[in-house]
Amino acid sequence: MLQCFRRWALAFALGGAFGPALAQGFPERPIRLVVAFVPGGATDTMARQILAELSEALGQPVVVENRPGGNGYVGWNHVAAAAPDGYTLLLAENALAMSQALYKKANSAFDPLTQYDAVALVASSPMALVVANNVKAGTVQELVALSKSGAQKMNYASAGIGSVTHLVMEVFRDGVGMDAVHIPYKGGGQAVADVIAGHVPVTFASTQVAKGLVEGGKLKAIAVTSAARSPALPAVPTLKEAGVSHADVDLRFWYGIFGPKGIPEAAKAKLDKAVATVMADPKVRERLAKLDITPDYAPGPVLSAKLASEIRNWSAFIDAKNIKPE
Repeated sequence: MLQCFRRWALAFALGGAFGPALAQGFPERPIRLVVAFVPGGATDTMARQILAELSEALGQPVVVENRPGGNGYVGWNHVAAAAPDGYTLLLAENALAMSQALYKKANSAFDPLTQYDAVALVASSPMALVVANNVKAGTVQELVALSKSGAQKMNYASAGIGSVTHLVMEVFRDGVGMDAVHIPYKGGGQAVADVIAGHVPVTFASTQVAKGLVEGGKLKAIAVTSAARSPALPAVPTLKEAGVSHADVDLRFWYGIFGPKGIPEAAKAKLDKAVATVMADPKVRERLAKLDITPDYAPGPVLSAKLASEIRNWSAFIDAKNIKPE
């Protein structure tokens, strides 16, 4: 019995000694960057803008893994349950905060503040209010008037219940007094595709997604959510210019990288440093600037505080407007 105890104690001591050493060798294999929505949406597009440079900075391939479903919860829960070794990460957006605010009672078993390690804040970008070409409206005022005239049934597409596009549209509707029926999809890519096809009249999309579609004549953009006009869509007015006042919540996308709770500090430090390096790269910054994506790198503690703040702010709006999970 004594010999067994000594062997166990030796193994425990060696494990404690070599654990940090193993983390120092991180990464030694490819890293999966999970996106909780289908390809083609804002978060998927953002991930693919930085994959090559992130792979180079880490010395291992970083691959996007799309895990859509459950309005984001399939991917979010998958990452929360993964081994906390730094090889399974999540590129999330403010939908993580919005959904937590909307579903805090229904999904009480999930809490991103306690089940994730925040690695780094990455970037932010405004959104564009886009309409199908078959919609007879070229301005916010014309869209609102059309919805009130009854001439066209007003539905709006979103990336899913509790998504950024869902709740930003709720803020917009509240600001302009427009009635519209919510049509949720499994991701922003599918939502935008149905607006392009003319099946749904309107949605919000990130400027990086909207830019090419507007320039290609597939959609019309009638407003952006930034404080100033977007360099990606310079002819499109801001919501303020369009005369829209809205609740005091952030209507931009923001993106951050998270991992399962308990990632070794050495691995987390390497991931943080790699993100900082990539977001400071002039080539990356120039590429993102063309899409009106602003590098907003900040370390994990800042991202964690931002997530907590966003959950509080969106909870206040959702509770005040009595918005319920559909």
